[in-house]
Amino acid sequence: MHHSRLSTVLIDCDPEHFERGVEFWRHALGKELIPLDDRYASLRGRVGGDGGVIVMLQRVPAAERAVHLDIETDDIEAEVRRLERLGARRKATFEHWVVMEAPSGHAFCVVPARREDFPAKAARWEA
Repeated sequence: MHHSRLSTVLIDCDPEHFERGVEFWRHALGKELIPLDDRYASLRGRVGGDGGVIVMLQRVPAAERAVHLDIETDDIEAEVRRLERLGARRKATFEHWVVMEAPSGHAFCVVPARREDFPAKAARWEA
């Protein structure tokens, strides 16, 4: 048994337009900017509130820009296997997360759970 839920929507930005993208999405969504480091910025606040989906922006090369989802879980391998049974495929495995591709061709990541309200607000999966 393990748990998982949609954790984060990541908006990939060309480094040249990162700051402009952060300002646009911050105002468009009515969220507070929380700078994290040179690569990531987090937007949190009024929309969604605590326990809701996090919106983050990240700097990536222009050719890699997209919007992707992170699914957080307390058992990465179990969640990856569950998603593979649903038709997703593993693209890359890193030390702390797995990049996958949905049958629709969209990339997403399976990441470790880090928020305090996990697993209380997550789906529970048997096997």
